[in-house]
Amino acid sequence: MAHILIVDDEKSIRETLIEILEFEGHRVGQAGDGEAGLAYLKKHQVDLVLCDIKMPKMDGIQLLELANEEGIPAVFIMITAQGTIETAVEATKKGAFDFIEKPPDLNRLLLTIKNALEKGHLIRETKVLKKKMNGIIEIIGDSPEINMVKSMIQKVAPTQARVLITGENGTGKELVAKWLHEKSDRSNKHLIEVNCAAIPSELIESELFGHEKGAFTSANKQRIGKFEQAHQGTLFLDEIGDMSLAAQAKVLRALQENQITRVGGEKSIKVDVRIVAATNKDLKKEISAGNFREDLYHRLSVILIEVPPLRNRTQDIVTLTNYFLKEICRDYGMPLIPIKSDARQLLTHYVWPGNIRELRNVIERLVILSEKEISAKEIKDHTNLAKSIKP
Repeated sequence: MAHILIVDDEKSIRETLIEILEFEGHRVGQAGDGEAGLAYLKKHQVDLVLCDIKMPKMDGIQLLELANEEGIPAVFIMITAQGTIETAVEATKKGAFDFIEKPPDLNRLLLTIKNALEKGHLIRETKVLKKKMNGIIEIIGDSPEINMVKSMIQKVAPTQARVLITGENGTGKELVAKWLHEKSDRSNKHLIEVNCAAIPSELIESELFGHEKGAFTSANKQRIGKFEQAHQGTLFLDEIGDMSLAAQAKVLRALQENQITRVGGEKSIKVDVRIVAATNKDLKKEISAGNFREDLYHRLSVILIEVPPLRNRTQDIVTLTNYFLKEICRDYGMPLIPIKSDARQLLTHYVWPGNIRELRNVIERLVILSEKEISAKEIKDHTNLAKSIKP
């Protein structure tokens, strides 16, 4: 059963289509013009839209375009009179699945709907698989603080601007970087990640720019660096504040010239890379202390996104808890463990110095150690949270 919306200013057509589609077992909504149709689509999760082209207030083409802009995943089938077939063909170029002439032939209508729903299912399934393959999860929460981050991602991702993501450990900076890439026009290319804190300073140059065979003692073969691997994609420099000054100078040059030279090589290699960087440090203080280049900071921070700590978005704690409970129970092949209100209250009052990462670890521990439900008692028995909460 699918959720289908009929948008047509002719009441008789709407009623006929509703009768046919409800008989086929579908859930059917209706709207008399494009404006009402858009409002319905924003409020409900619709699988398919049967949309007239000529309507008052907002026509079908405008509705299709706005639905695409809003990221509404419903599949559109346009309903057209004889005189608007050229317009209907134009609508298919803008993303409509197909068009049907008025009055609609019942057999063709049902076949087109069946095919459109199958296409919509495949598109959604592909998106889910792509997210699983990339390890990307949604940014969970509806607090004003996290909604501001989501809004920034929507605005900035389609541009080529460099982004510096700041925030404490465990707040989700890496997830923000992944969504900046996922929503960009580079999403069909690689997102290459480099943890600058995990690579010894003597190896960071080779890691970023690659090296030629024989460049140093252990260079037994040529190596392609992260900049080249990320060509036409995104390079995520995590913990950029831990990069050595020597490596910073070479990164700055690469950003200025859009080209790199492998260690031990002489040839300049052009690279087209979007840089997203992240740090848990105050880079302005690091600049004052002589640990970070001011010119590199300005190159990286065209756009600044600060990811708030969990203690500043406490209204999201319950939402995150529910999400992690479902995810962890599913991964362990266990039935969902209920969590009592006293446990939720306790979790909400804790300050979470380790932020979201700490919250997930605590929920995983409680899922494993609790028997039938998670209550405040289980939290006190199996974690140290209660000791850190002021009465």
